[in-house]
Amino acid sequence: MKKFLLATVAAAVVALGATAQAADLGARPYYQKAPAPVYAAPLYNWTGFYIGGHLGGVFSGSDNTFNGLALTDSSARFMGGVQAGYDWQLSTNWVIGLEGQYSWVGSHQLNAIFPNGLVYNNNQRGIASVTGRVGYTWGPGLIYVKGGYAYSDNNESVTSGGVPVAFTLSDNHSNGWTVGAGAEYMFAPSWSAKVEYQYYDFGDSRFTSPASLAPFGSFHNDEHTVKAGLNYRFNLGGSAVAPY
Repeated sequence: MKKFLLATVAAAVVALGATAQAADLGARPYYQKAPAPVYAAPLYNWTGFYIGGHLGGVFSGSDNTFNGLALTDSSARFMGGVQAGYDWQLSTNWVIGLEGQYSWVGSHQLNAIFPNGLVYNNNQRGIASVTGRVGYTWGPGLIYVKGGYAYSDNNESVTSGGVPVAFTLSDNHSNGWTVGAGAEYMFAPSWSAKVEYQYYDFGDSRFTSPASLAPFGSFHNDEHTVKAGLNYRFNLGGSAVAPY
């Protein structure tokens, strides 16, 4: 009888302990620690249209003379303008694009006073270009080279005693070519900033009339420019920064 009572008590104690453990587990559900979040590296896509503006300086490239006759040339000038284009990101590291650009040029006066009393003046009001470009990118950064067609908006005159004189040139130096290089950085979704050097060459020109100016030879027309700009990008190729 004593053995039966001891066995009964032991069984009751075991059953009571199991019931308490089950109740404890029910009151405190089991939580598994979540794994540390894995963040994806930012992804940048240069594909898409963009528009923007720029400011900078223009510097005449040539020491212009008409057979030793010096020109008065305001060589250093302010410039500001707009640009628009489209880029294609071909792979992780390569980008090609097409860009149009126009820059207004401040106060460019090229003057030559000839011994016969004739005065030549060229006021260059603006320069423009349509270029292709090829760039190498590493995420938000892009370095590139560019080249293509250039245009110069010239307002020219020849006068004698202040009276306009008809004249012709062998080349109107409005059409030329351009090359350049720059760096661009995508500092926020849809926004990028750039710095750029661009050289414009509009060739040589000489007077073909009046005949009295023809013996004075030719002059060269070229410009060096340095610009800083800002672009808004429409990101048609996808979001600039990947979700995580």
